[in-house]
Amino acid sequence: MISIIWGERIFFLAYTPQKIDPFMKKILIANRGEIALRVMRSARKMGIQTVAVYSEADRNAPHVRFADEAVLLGPAPSNQSYLRGDKIIEIAKTLGVDGIHPGYGFLSENASFAQAVTDAGMIFIGPTPQAIEVMGSKLAAKETVKAYNIPMVPGVDHSISDVEEAKTIAQTVGYPILIKASAGGGGKGMRVVENEEELAEQMTRAISEATSAFGDGSVFIEKYVTEPRHIEIQVLADAHGNVVHLFERECSIQRRHQKVVEEAPSAVLTPEIRKAMGEAAVNVARSCQYLGAGTVEFLVDAGLNFYFLEMNTRLQVEHPVTEFITGLDLVEQQIRIARGEVLAFTQEDLNINGHAIELRVCAEDPLNNFLPSVGKLQRYRRPSGEHIRVDDGIEEGMEVPIYYDPLLAKLAVWGVTREAAIKRMLEAISMYQIEGVATTLPFGRFVCQHDAFISGKFDTGFVKNYYSPEGIQAQQHAEIEVAARLALEVLYHHKRQLMVPDPGGVEWFTQR
Repeated sequence: MISIIWGERIFFLAYTPQKIDPFMKKILIANRGEIALRVMRSARKMGIQTVAVYSEADRNAPHVRFADEAVLLGPAPSNQSYLRGDKIIEIAKTLGVDGIHPGYGFLSENASFAQAVTDAGMIFIGPTPQAIEVMGSKLAAKETVKAYNIPMVPGVDHSISDVEEAKTIAQTVGYPILIKASAGGGGKGMRVVENEEELAEQMTRAISEATSAFGDGSVFIEKYVTEPRHIEIQVLADAHGNVVHLFERECSIQRRHQKVVEEAPSAVLTPEIRKAMGEAAVNVARSCQYLGAGTVEFLVDAGLNFYFLEMNTRLQVEHPVTEFITGLDLVEQQIRIARGEVLAFTQEDLNINGHAIELRVCAEDPLNNFLPSVGKLQRYRRPSGEHIRVDDGIEEGMEVPIYYDPLLAKLAVWGVTREAAIKRMLEAISMYQIEGVATTLPFGRFVCQHDAFISGKFDTGFVKNYYSPEGIQAQQHAEIEVAARLALEVLYHHKRQLMVPDPGGVEWFTQR
């Protein structure tokens, strides 16, 4: 057993790693913010030099200063900076970079970029371009995994554009149905249809949104699973045919199909279902000859039946909770796999240790429909303590730009039990001080104090069923009242201590 130090946190690994191959001496991180810093920390720990790229908006960002070298990409808009794959590769070649890590978002699931990196003689620290391309299309992914008998949601495995054909399919699978963009993600190009009367309109909207967001208007239809839970399985695969899963993450607390709170393990999976889902995820990875770290996403219904949803061919935002419960550094594993190393552990070596929860701290206003909030970070104080981890790429005095994803930081905690982890998350939220922009911290407190979350009896409809701005305001008012009562009690206590005793008349002087 060895240990890996992450700040004040020590990860214990139940295996002996191979000797590090010095081939990969310098990597470029084609990303920004907290994920860029996250990758750099693991690289530095492994003795690998790092190159940062940045836009004009990020000129003074922490990830720029942390890297060994940093190069300006261009203006703030991402299509002029972080999406300029050609310029990123040019910079990498000029600086003698061995590999490029894409992080998540931007170019991370762009098969053409992965291929261009490879063609330029460098290592893309991620899956093959072929795997990215296949799994990037939900329809192609469904076709690819068919041979492995992976459970699927009832529906069709080809694109639909004709409304009459869609009506026939809907009548076969039964309403409600879900129209989904084949090339989609993040809830774009997705529409729930309750009845035939609204099918034509919703289908037109889905196709239009998919075309606008992805340049591909292909949509397909499947049965809408009511009261679903969104549970995903982390996988690792090396170039030598070894594939393992690192258990599940519960990602059902979402708003607008975007995850906000994640935890590992799930509160509802039995050991038998966990094993079956893990094996299914491994088979999905095998079906496309996957390489590196990836995530296989499933829908789980009220009866704990699970259905393949899609595969994300990159590192996930919520990967810290998996690192907490397994003791593995997933970025290190990505780099090792990219260098051609054999996985140094088997499925039997892996175990779940405790419980972890992550809150995405976004610059969004939960009191105003989660609208983006931009401005200057007038105050920024991270929480600290045992088993509290903050992955961020910001600091006090910075401007929060409007050009990028509103994610500011990831607040993750670990506990021996789920109850302990929830308590620690609430403590961490109370210590986290952010002023100048609105954030999702109050929403995180709302979730962790809600009976549905505490009991584990929730699904992807949590926000729709339970959340309201008034709920957060009620919590805040209650906290203010408690604080006021406490302050008043302290005031009275000090007043009593300082009070001169009442002599009680002449007798007080005369009595001995």
